[in-house]
Amino acid sequence: MKETVTVSWGGRALTLETGHLAKQASGAIVARYGETVVLVTAVAAKKPREGVDFFPLSCDYQEMTYAAGKIPGGFFKREGRPSEREILTSRLIDRPLRPLFPEGFRNDVQIIATVLSADGENDSDVVAITAASAALTISDIPFGGPIAGVRVGRINGEFVINPAISTMAASDLELVIAASRDAVVMVEGGAACVSEDVLIDAIMYGHKHIQELLDAQLELRTRCGREKTQVTAPVIDADIEKAVRAQAEHQLREAFAREGKHNRNNAASAVRAAVKEALAPQFEGREDQISEVLHTIESEIIRSSIIKERKRLDGRGPEDIRPIDCEVAVLPRTHGSGLFTRGETQALVSTTLGTSEDEQRVDSLIGESKKQFMLHYNFPPFCVGEARPLRGTSRRETGHGALAGRAIARILPAYDDFPYTIRVVSEILESNGSSSMASVCGSTLSLMDAGVPIKAPVAGIAMGLIQEGDTFVVLSDILGDEDHVGDMDFKVAGTRDGVTAIQMDIKISGLSRQILSKALEQARRGRLHILDIMQQAIAAPRAQVSERAPRIETIQINPEKISAIIGPGGKNIKNIVATSGAKVDVDDTGKVKVASPDKVSIEKAIAMIRALVEEAEVGKVYVGKVRRITDFGAFVEILPGMDGLVHISQLANERVASVRDVLSEGQEVLVKVLEIDASGKIRLSRKAVIDEDIEKYRK
Repeated sequence: MKETVTVSWGGRALTLETGHLAKQASGAIVARYGETVVLVTAVAAKKPREGVDFFPLSCDYQEMTYAAGKIPGGFFKREGRPSEREILTSRLIDRPLRPLFPEGFRNDVQIIATVLSADGENDSDVVAITAASAALTISDIPFGGPIAGVRVGRINGEFVINPAISTMAASDLELVIAASRDAVVMVEGGAACVSEDVLIDAIMYGHKHIQELLDAQLELRTRCGREKTQVTAPVIDADIEKAVRAQAEHQLREAFAREGKHNRNNAASAVRAAVKEALAPQFEGREDQISEVLHTIESEIIRSSIIKERKRLDGRGPEDIRPIDCEVAVLPRTHGSGLFTRGETQALVSTTLGTSEDEQRVDSLIGESKKQFMLHYNFPPFCVGEARPLRGTSRRETGHGALAGRAIARILPAYDDFPYTIRVVSEILESNGSSSMASVCGSTLSLMDAGVPIKAPVAGIAMGLIQEGDTFVVLSDILGDEDHVGDMDFKVAGTRDGVTAIQMDIKISGLSRQILSKALEQARRGRLHILDIMQQAIAAPRAQVSERAPRIETIQINPEKISAIIGPGGKNIKNIVATSGAKVDVDDTGKVKVASPDKVSIEKAIAMIRALVEEAEVGKVYVGKVRRITDFGAFVEILPGMDGLVHISQLANERVASVRDVLSEGQEVLVKVLEIDASGKIRLSRKAVIDEDIEKYRK
């Protein structure tokens, strides 16, 4: 039976409906917000997946082109591989939901969010997060929700819930927040260098406006929710736990006391292998319980050392940052490069400057757009000492690249001031935590080395959290193992003046304002420390772009003259490009961009363009060419495609009987513009400049 609940959310009605579509799914919700409609289904396998020690959850968000009344491009005319936006939204759905499933649940769970209608004003991503939680809440799948997602903007100093897409350009921050009743569980977003206090207020504002969405989901569950499948948490045999602890605890403490990631990992692996080999005959068939106890011991060792002794794996205190080394101009043929090393994490970042021809064309449900800035993040297996096949860009790489790109985008110069397409690529050469934030730091170094006039340097830092009861410790610049056993991964990037990007994921029930405030303040101090070191390597952007980068000059012409530059069939613009060697791009407003690594080529192209679009001026003298002779005068071309009439009375000081006595077709002649009438007809005079030297006026 169809059930519907409706709430007012951000000044518009959000409707959650179930029992009408996709009824064979474990849970299905149709969410309507304005004229945006999203169908989200949740289905769980009947039995646990064998041989896995993780929760097999998959979340897929897909935008169907028919939702916006479009037909896909390409030969096959159907939706293809997921776009970057679809991948990022899939991650937005996955991240807040994953920690809310019970420990030990190993059944495959698949969540599919399908955009059925897109109105171009109400974004579907936060709708999909809320609908996914609702689908799980009413299903028989064990789930610790509900949660809900909301977007918070700030326009003219006022927070706005779910601002319309058309108004987001005026917002100085954009946060996507997911939260439960009591706490925030995920934050993702960017800002224009706003303060930490503004961020906290925005997060809390979003949390407040999520409550009504939770009530709506619970009401749906009361009306039509299924009984939840019971999950029996795995029970560890007491004899196994005792035996493993006796053999492994002391040895693991010694292993984790070693210096260096690989030394620790190798020592710990050796302990695990020895313990399993020794205990396998005694506890045959229960090797998974041995592994589980080993993992628990490792987590306890790391966490207890931090909570009780304020001492971390590598000996640092909670707020200490690993040694940092910064270099620029490390690659000789790139337009800009930077190497950022922090402990055992290293990012080699290159910057390439291109022209408008290199812009990325993005075709989405809300229309076509162009991207003049791209940041790509690569995480090859060797950076963590592994050997595995390269399978293209992973979801994680896409997400980390988007986060780093968001941190950098706010400090780039306006396109009109710096008309380059910018591509930044971060190659992670070593990784032991916080590689995305190393990419932010390396990107700043690389951009400044490339001569990009950024507004301010940006640095990033990853924060962690260890919490036991009411006691908590916030960690700066976390290691990979601290991320693995910790309760929070909170990445913060920004300038000296404020935050430009944040990403937070919580593995516990939520995060209080007190912890959030401490984490942001500690991140601010760490960010300033990193910026101090970065600016020792390069204090400001280079004064000029690389000599290998294209130089771009912009001139403005009368839009009515665009056709003169293009020419019939593109003849004129092709000739300019072929003759000068420069790239020429003309937009509909008459803005002409000329690009070439060679300054002479640019000057030559601009001269040719100006010659094509130059307009005659009264009183100006031109070297013209006679195109046609009549009884009453001669038509002289003074500019490409522009003729004027020299009347027979204006040929000479004395009377002229016949025009051909003075001029002939094809002859060069010096003339002066006497008048341009309302219809554009040009009246010329030869006799006004008859005593002038023609060579003086040649260009």
